[in-house]
Amino acid sequence: MGVETHRTFCRFCHANCAMLVDIEDGKVKAVRGDPDDPEYGGYTCKKGRELPDSHNSEDRLHYSLVRDANGEFRKTPMQEALTHVSDEFRRIIDKYGPDSVALFMGSGGYQNSAAMMATLSLAQAIGTKHFFTSVTLDQPAKVFTTERYGKWMGGVNNFSDADVALFIGNNPIVSHYAPVGGVPPFSPSKRIRDRKKEGLKLIVADPRLAEVGQLADIYLPVKPGEDPALLAGILNVIFEEELYDRNFVAAHVDGLDELKDAVASFTPEVAAERAGVEKDQLVAAARMFAGGSKGCAVTGTGPEMAGNGTLTEYLVTCLNTVCARFKQEGEQCGAPGVFTVQQGGRRAQVAPPAPLFGVEGMAKSRFRGLGQLLFEMPCNVMADEILTPGEGQIRALISVGGNPEVGFPNQLKMRRALDDLELFVQIDPWMSASAKRADVVLAPKQCLEREDITNLSEWWHERAYARYTEAFADAPGDTIDEYEMLWQIGSNIGVQMELPGGKVPMDKCPGKQEFLDLMVAGSLVAPSKVREDARKAGGAAVIYDDLHPIIHEADPDQTYRFQLAAGDMPKQLEKYGVDEARAAGFDFRLISRRSKARFNSIGQPLKNLGKKITTNPAYIHPDDMVDQGIKDGDVIEITSAHASIHGVAKGSDRVRRGLISMAHAFGDSEAGKHNVHEMGGSTNRLTSEEVDYDPITGQSLQSAIPVRISAAQRDISEG
Repeated sequence: MGVETHRTFCRFCHANCAMLVDIEDGKVKAVRGDPDDPEYGGYTCKKGRELPDSHNSEDRLHYSLVRDANGEFRKTPMQEALTHVSDEFRRIIDKYGPDSVALFMGSGGYQNSAAMMATLSLAQAIGTKHFFTSVTLDQPAKVFTTERYGKWMGGVNNFSDADVALFIGNNPIVSHYAPVGGVPPFSPSKRIRDRKKEGLKLIVADPRLAEVGQLADIYLPVKPGEDPALLAGILNVIFEEELYDRNFVAAHVDGLDELKDAVASFTPEVAAERAGVEKDQLVAAARMFAGGSKGCAVTGTGPEMAGNGTLTEYLVTCLNTVCARFKQEGEQCGAPGVFTVQQGGRRAQVAPPAPLFGVEGMAKSRFRGLGQLLFEMPCNVMADEILTPGEGQIRALISVGGNPEVGFPNQLKMRRALDDLELFVQIDPWMSASAKRADVVLAPKQCLEREDITNLSEWWHERAYARYTEAFADAPGDTIDEYEMLWQIGSNIGVQMELPGGKVPMDKCPGKQEFLDLMVAGSLVAPSKVREDARKAGGAAVIYDDLHPIIHEADPDQTYRFQLAAGDMPKQLEKYGVDEARAAGFDFRLISRRSKARFNSIGQPLKNLGKKITTNPAYIHPDDMVDQGIKDGDVIEITSAHASIHGVAKGSDRVRRGLISMAHAFGDSEAGKHNVHEMGGSTNRLTSEEVDYDPITGQSLQSAIPVRISAAQRDISEG
C-alpha cells in the first residue's frame, strides 16, 4: 500500500490547526498545514509538525504498566490494568467514601474532545467532589470574574472587527492562546500584522518585550504583579476624561460609583510609578483603548499567576464593560460555537450569575476556606487533601493527560502527596515525571489514531466552523481512547455515567460518535451530522454560515446587570493600593513565559523538539548579569523563600532589569545542576500554595516569584 493523504487537525495543543497527514501502512509518515483550509490557510507551528515523532517515537508507551509486589513496573494488558484500577477504586470508595477518590484533567487530556466530559461524568457518577482541572492551575480568575460580575449573552467583540486591542501578559504568537475576543491562534503573527495594516491599534503590557510586544503601537513594560495598578490608572483616565460609554453603563451596569472611588487614588502619576511605566504612555494607552469602537482587553496566564490574578481579571472585566466591548442586537454573535450548548440563547443582555463557591450546596475544601469553582475544586488544595488524614482525605487519584509533579505548585510537596496515595493512576503516552511515580500507567491512543471534533478550539472561530476527524493511523500495541478507559472503570465499579444528552449506556461502551452526540446534545449541529458532512467534503472543515446565531433583543422581563461592586472587589483594589508587598532578601522576580517547543510539559520527550530547545533558559538583562558576575551559558542557582532550582543563564535586553524569565511547567522535576542543560529547571519548585495564593480562587503564585540568583558553575562547553 502506498502513501495516503488525509485531511485532519492537530491536537498537540488547543489551536487545532488544520493539517494534511500522510499515512503509509497505518503509520504517520508526515504532516503539514492544509493550505485549502479557510481558517488556517496552511498554518502550523513547530510543535504540531512533530506529530510523526510523537506517534512513532521509540519512547512512547504501547502497553500499560502496573507495579508488582516488588514495586517494579510490568507490562499489563489494558483490560487487566483497568480491572485492577476498578477493583482498587471500589475498595477505596467502600472503605473511605466517594470523596476519597479524585480525578484530575490536565492539558494533555484537554486535547481529546471527549476526555474532559468523560472525566467529569465519572467523577459525578462516583459522587466525589474531588474533580480538578488545569484551569485552576493558571487561570481560575477568568472563570470567576466572568461568572461573578456579569456575562454578556451576546458575547464580546471579535478580533477581526477590532480597531483597538489591549494585551496584558498575553503573547499569542508563541502561546497560541488568547481569551475570547483575543487573537485566534490561526497564524497569529500574520493575523495581527494584517489587522494593523487595516488600522488596528495595538497596546501591549508585559514585563518582557515578547514577540507580540514588538508589534505594539504602545508597549508598557509593567512590573511583574503590578497589572492592577496599570489597569486602575487606565480606568482613572477614562473616568476623569469621561471616555466610557455612558449609555451602555446606564442601561446595564451597577457599581460604577464604587469603581470610580476605588480607582480615584490611582492617578496617572501614582499608577505609572507603581506599575513601572511612563505616565504619558499610560495616559496615551487609556485614550487609545477608549477611543476605539470595538476591541477587547485580554490577558494571558502570566498576570493571573503573578499574585493579584482575581483583581487583575476584575479590572479587565471593568474596562471591557465600561467601554461596552460586546456584540449588540442584530449583529452575528462573535463565536457561534457549533458544538457549544448555549444556555439562555444569544441576547443583548446580561446573563444571570452562576453559582460559585461559598454558595449554599457548593462543595468546600478542608483547607484555606477554598471551595468549588463551578464544577471543580481548586488544584491549590489537592496536595493537602491527599496528605492530611480525616474525613474526605483523597486516597486514589486518576490523572488524565496531566503532569502534577511538574505542573503543580510546591513541587516537592506534590511529590510527597503522589507517593502517599494508595492508588495513583497516570494516563500518559510517556514516562513523564508523574508517570514514574504512578502505581498504574495507562497507555492511550494519540490524536491521529482516534476520532475527534473541534469543540475545544471553537471559541476562537468567528464563523460556524466545525470538523469531525476520523482515525487515520493504526494505534500501536494495546492502547485505547481515554474516554474508553474512564467508561470501563465506571462500568466495572457499577456507576451510571451521564452526559447532557442523557444516560451513557453502561453495558457496552458507546462509539466515539455516540458519546460525542450525547456530550454536546442541543448544539447547533450534532457531531454525527458534522461527520457525515465532513465525509462528503473529503474530510475538510464544514462551515454552517446559515446557522450562525444572531444577537436577539433583550428579554423585557430580565433584570440582571453587571455588578462591578460585587464581593467588595473595589475595596480589594483600595487595599492593594496601600499594601505594596516587598520580599526582603529576594531582589529579583521570576516571571513565567511560554515555549515555542513545549505545551506546558507536553513535548519534553520528543527528540526534534528537544534539539530545538534543550533546556529552560533563564533570561536575564545583560546589565544584571554583569552586576551578578554571570555570563551566557553559566549555570545559576535560583532561590526563593521555599526552595532552589538551577537554570542556564542567557542575556536578553527584552526583559526588565530585576527579572528572570523562564518557561512555566517545563522539563522534569529531577533536573539539577548536573543535568540542567538536558532537562531544564522546573519553576514550580519555587512556589508554595500554602503561603502565596489568591484567597478567592486559590490560584498559587507561579509568576513574579521573589527570588535571588547566584552563579553555580561556569559551563565548560562555553569556555
